Amino acid sequence: MSERAGREIAFDSGGDSVAAYLATPASGHGPGVLVIQEWWGLVDHIRDVCDRLARAGFTALAPDLYRGTSTSDPEEAGRLMMNLEIPRASRDLEAAVAELQNQSEVDGSRVGIIGFCMGGQLALSAATQNAKIGAVIDCYGIHPNVTLDLSGLDAAVFGVFAENDDFIPAEAVEKLRADLEGAGVRATIKTYLGVHHAFLNDTRPDVYDAETAEEVWNEVNAFLKAELA
Repeated sequence: MSERAGREIAFDSGGDSVAAYLATPASGHGPGVLVIQEWWGLVDHIRDVCDRLARAGFTALAPDLYRGTSTSDPEEAGRLMMNLEIPRASRDLEAAVAELQNQSEVDGSRVGIIGFCMGGQLALSAATQNAKIGAVIDCYGIHPNVTLDLSGLDAAVFGVFAENDDFIPAEAVEKLRADLEGAGVRATIKTYLGVHHAFLNDTRPDVYDAETAEEVWNEVNAFLKAELA
């Protein structure tokens, strides 16, 4: 693995210390983007995503919503996701936005947020509660304990979904599209053909799709640059 672009930090959330990974671009500054973990926790893949965003010119912060726990076991990951205290996670994300904006390396008055699986749903939820989030990328987001009130969403949304997703049926994607449209949200919801849930995760050869992932990352970078300019 090449040398990382970032460093481990910690920030305060309601009196608790939350660990996080912060990656900065070679230029020394750029728009801020929060990166929200999958159900595995703050694993190296999420740090890799932060590094990728830093290479694209963004300052990226990934908070550890599990407070030090991570796993590679799907059953344990499912338990961790279901046991996550959503009010605490929301508080942590609110604090993470503030921490990101406090970084001298961050440009602009609003930040972006990107989440994967569990994190995709949490990213949308955070943006409904925080007007300082100006761009949301929901990558195949799902969490059964997170309910969205889209009336408070003032950010543009880019939704990334997979045609062959065992967790999110096509009907759920279409409902999200319709709900966002009904709430007057500027949203682009795309379903990528021939790929599976978590197809962006290059540490999972069972589902990773390199060609489609490259396409999506190009679109993600363009979306963030347009919305956070």
